[in-house]
Amino acid sequence: MSSTTDTRQAAQGLSLPTLTAMVVGSMVGAGVFSLPRNFAQATGVLGAVVAWVVAGAGMLMLALVFQTLAVRKPDLNAGVYAYAKAGFGEFPGFFSAFGYWASACVGNVSYWVLIKSTLGAVIPGFGEGNTLLAVLVSMVCVWAFHLMIMRGVKEAAAINKIVTVAKVLPILLFVVILAVAFRSGVFTANLWGDGRLFDQVKATMLVTVFVFLGVEGASVYSRYARRREDVGRATVLGFLGVLALFASVTLLSYAALPKARMEGLRQPSMAGVLESVVGTWGAVLISVGLIVSVLGAYLAWTLMAAEVLFVAAKDDDMPAFLRRENRHGTPVAALVMTSALITAVLAITLFSDDAFSFTLKLTSALSLVPYLLAAGYALKLGGTGRQVLVAALAVIYTAFLIFAAGLEFLLLSCVIYAPGTVLFALTRRERGRRVFSPAELVLFAVVAVGAVLGVIGLVTGFITI
Repeated sequence: MSSTTDTRQAAQGLSLPTLTAMVVGSMVGAGVFSLPRNFAQATGVLGAVVAWVVAGAGMLMLALVFQTLAVRKPDLNAGVYAYAKAGFGEFPGFFSAFGYWASACVGNVSYWVLIKSTLGAVIPGFGEGNTLLAVLVSMVCVWAFHLMIMRGVKEAAAINKIVTVAKVLPILLFVVILAVAFRSGVFTANLWGDGRLFDQVKATMLVTVFVFLGVEGASVYSRYARRREDVGRATVLGFLGVLALFASVTLLSYAALPKARMEGLRQPSMAGVLESVVGTWGAVLISVGLIVSVLGAYLAWTLMAAEVLFVAAKDDDMPAFLRRENRHGTPVAALVMTSALITAVLAITLFSDDAFSFTLKLTSALSLVPYLLAAGYALKLGGTGRQVLVAALAVIYTAFLIFAAGLEFLLLSCVIYAPGTVLFALTRRERGRRVFSPAELVLFAVVAVGAVLGVIGLVTGFITI
């Protein structure tokens, strides 16, 4: 038996609390700290309530889909990618794996942007997180985390469990303080937003997707679970806890500041809200909590991104070089590729007017195809009446999200998906197979046309970053 296999077996056995921490750690990241301003710019209290009901119900359906699939298909690892392949074939499965991986990488860039924007309040050189100094420091941090993760997945997961507890505490304190200091007059004045309620809710959808990314965290690490049924339990437990936390942060903020003031807050806007209630120490508390939270989420998402590439390579759906592991059992080649893409996207933020909003929305848009395919696979499997209903609602919700994302981010997603197909072509060549079947060629042509239109949009100014 090889040393790699020994290490792999030693890494088995993540408990239910640890898997739940992976889910919570994946979702509680940069997004929650930006909720007050992002929601205030889109809607009022009523629209926020409707948005969380829609997002909560839709994401719960997705969480239940992952729970069901974990039990019904225990042989499928790295959930999101594996479900797409099993349901719709190799090329859609590849797109799911690549899109999920790219989404994780872009999301990690948003974390560094927000950290440097937070520090920019005291270090002017960091600006809004996308100055040259901010980007260079972020790149150094990316590779420092890379070296830590190289020491092993189990060790990194244990660190994430500790960080998850540490980062949730300041958010809970925020909720308690705002609940005690609830200003009913301010809350009532913020009841209504501008424009049609449907448009207000639609404008919040990519934000809610971003904060819920990671709901599938336990399913991605299914091969490390001590008990297979713990994967589904961790998914639902983590989701329900995080939903309550996010909705509380959003709605209580409307009782602290007028909507117009929240719209102009510097990110992380939770800091400005708490500062208005308790003073400067509140902003400091949230800023420290954000840095701990985001670093923990960065760790979790980097682990998941590398895991998806590694498992796809093991299944012969990514080039063979991505199967390489080091003596700690870490998928080293997949991790290098992940850190490299994060570094490249960090460089692109130098040319963005609002780097955080851009990376947030692009992350959400890239995740929609993997989520839609996973839900579609559950619907295709059929089952009991409840299972079919849950899967159908999850499909409807993710399809609505694609509509809500709009043409701009759909085309930008194609710009990323199309060149990634090179990896699929390399994989097929390694196996001595034709690159595309007729149906796969049609799908690639659609994506390629979307990518061309996306590039034209960027050049003409129709699409801005």
